[in-house]
This record gives sequence, structure tokens and C-alpha cells, in this order.
Amino acid sequence: MTQLESKLRDKSAAVAVIGLGYVGLPLAAAFASAGFKVLGIDLQQKRVDLVNRGRSYKAGVDEKLLGKLVRSRKLIATTDHAQLRKADAVCVCVPTPLTRTRKPDLSHIIYEAEQVSRYLKNGQLVVLESTTFPGTTREVMLPILERSGLKAGRDFFLAFSPGRADPGGAAHDMRSIPKIVGGIDAKSSRLACLLYSRVADTVLPVSSAEVAEMTKVFENVFRSVNVALVNELAQLCDKMGISVWEVIRAASSKPFGYMPFYPGPGTGGHSIPLDPYYLADKALEYDFHTRFIELAADINESMPGYVASQVTAALNSRDISLGGAKILVLGAAYKKDVADVHASPCVKLIAILQKRGARVDYHDPYVPQILLPDGPQAAVKLDYGSLKSYDCVLIATDHSAYDYVKIARGARLVFDARGATREMNGKNIVRLGE
Repeated sequence: MTQLESKLRDKSAAVAVIGLGYVGLPLAAAFASAGFKVLGIDLQQKRVDLVNRGRSYKAGVDEKLLGKLVRSRKLIATTDHAQLRKADAVCVCVPTPLTRTRKPDLSHIIYEAEQVSRYLKNGQLVVLESTTFPGTTREVMLPILERSGLKAGRDFFLAFSPGRADPGGAAHDMRSIPKIVGGIDAKSSRLACLLYSRVADTVLPVSSAEVAEMTKVFENVFRSVNVALVNELAQLCDKMGISVWEVIRAASSKPFGYMPFYPGPGTGGHSIPLDPYYLADKALEYDFHTRFIELAADINESMPGYVASQVTAALNSRDISLGGAKILVLGAAYKKDVADVHASPCVKLIAILQKRGARVDYHDPYVPQILLPDGPQAAVKLDYGSLKSYDCVLIATDHSAYDYVKIARGARLVFDARGATREMNGKNIVRLGE
């Protein structure tokens, strides 16, 4: 048994988590809760200060637990990469955005790989968790790490294990979510599996880092494609005068071969709008075009504009022009019951309506301010008694906190882009996909 194996088994290993975002902070808390000493590293001093004060800024990380871990010195945060010398295992959880031309931007991964390489030591395990295209771990990270003079698979170990998080979704703690692990060699895979077995009940090893990377991209592309399918169906149902919500409800009665997805103003978040383009770009290296996947991404990208056009039509049917119309948008977060506006289609929808001349206020119980092309805009207070002062109330995010009965009763016109009112009837209610 190697020294690292022994330390992972008895939890005496020091674990560093680079990137304290929506994947990294819960991971750091999980390792610390399991008994490891954890070092959190982030370039944002504000995040580091919050963690060191025991303040949670991410859903899914209990503040009381975080405070306890910090006070017991199980979890310490820093901006100093030199502290990586103290780590036995390093997990890299940094963003993988797109460039303006929708090309993969690996700059965060490359930067952190360079930092790890500076302080890499014999026997260390490095695991990439950031969602990316197959080949990133072996083709991008490995050469940078080997600049240290150490040899992968012999002097240090390298694997990929995708972060799996569902902000605002079903209550899954990290232990209950199966962990996929793929190393660049058998020993790297075995050590990474051992590491994650301390915080996950189920660890599923796959044959390579590339398989693990493709698994994560496939999971997100699967959702993108199915959301695009139902978004396109919603547009057809609009034209045919059929309720897409009734169709989905009826189809959901089938006990096999069907899984419900729901239309909306588009996809958002840190992965689903991005991953189709990561995979498409990689596919070009093999002279292969992912036409179906790219088309799905394009459909989802077009939904904010489509919803804006449907709102325009709903107003026009009441002899109201969008130009100058007063609209209240309910919800700015990209999904219900979260505070995240990353790539939110709702923010894009607000910007489109404003560009077309509407006077738009927004409310979101989780998002006090958004950034629009013309600058920041603050949320307004929601007053159910004043809804009639708006020409249209647009439900963009179906937060649980909203009283949809009061909204339906109080608004002159409701445009529901999420199906929150699908059990209600009213001449003032217009729904996407009906």
C-alpha cells in the first residue's frame, strides 16, 4: 500500500479544492465533513473571506455546517496556490465558459494546471472536475503538469471525475449521487476512486478519463436536446391551438419509453447551454459535425426571442403595442428556487423586451439585481394588489414562492412561459405552447 493510499483510507490526507463555486464549495464541505483537512483555493478574495467566516453563498451548503467546519479548522480557504504543497489530493473545479464565438474557453483550466504544476509533488493525486470535452485531462492538463519534471502514472496521478450538481433540484446530498471516475491509467483511477469513496456511497470507475469526460457532456447534451424538442413542440402547439401542457401530461401516463421535459424561455446555468458547443468543437477534430446537437442548442438559444414575440402577440390581441407597454417579469434566475442568473434566458428575455420598446420591471425573491446591456437593474417589490398597473405579467421563472392564484386574479394579462398556471382557466391567461 502506498503512502497516499494509506492516507486516503484513514482520512489523514490533506485535500485541496480549487474553485469554490457551485461544485467546488459543496465538494470541499463534503470532504471536510468526512474528516479530511481541506484547503479551499479561489482567486476571488470575497469568496475566501466568506468561507473563512463560515458564511455560505451557495445553495446546498448549510451555513451552520460550514461554520462548524471552519471553526474546527477542517476547512480553510485561501487565494495562495503555494499552499498546494501541503495537499495530498487536488480537485480542480473551475468554470469552463465559451468565448464570444462559442468556442471552448479552457483558460481557467490551463491557469490552474500551471499553478498545480508549480507546486506538484511526488505521490500527489490531481482530479479535474470541470465539465469539458473528452481529451482535456490527457491532452491539456497532463502536459502542463509534467512540466514539473514529474511523470504521470509514476510520480503523480491524474483523473477526471465530473461534478454533478442540481441547484434547486431534488434534495440530493453529495454522498447519495454516484461518482464517475476515469483515470489516465489504472493506478490513477484506483486512487481517485478511493478518494471519492470517502464522500460518495457509489463510485463508478470507467475505463479512461475520456469516457468520464464524455459521460458528463452526454448527460448535459441529453437534457439540452430533450428541452429543445419540447420547446419546438410548444411552438407547433401554439400554431395548432393545442395545449403542449395537456400533451405532456397525457404522454406522462405511459409507464415506459417516455420521460417528461417541459418548455420554457430557454436553458441557462453553467453547463447545459455550453456543453453542446464543447462537444461540437471537439468533434471537428474528427471531421464530424454534431448537427442534431447543435440544432438543439440553437433552438434553446432562440427561445427568449420567441417568448418575446408571443408576448407581443398577446398584447396586440388586446390592442396594446409592445412599444411603451408596461411589463412585470416574474423571475430572473435560470431555474426555479435558485439565486443563479448564469446564462439565464430570463435576463435575455428582459433585455429583448426592453430593446423592443417595453418598459420592464422584474421581481425575483432570490435575485435583487441583474446586469442588462444598459447597466444594472434592481428588482421591484412584488405587490399583488398592484398587478393591474402592468399591461402584462410575464412568468419567466416558476418560483415556489409566488402565489399564482393571486397573480391570475390580479393581473390584466398573464403570459405564462413555464406552465405555472396550467391548472387554471381564465381569459386573461396566455400560456407558452397553447
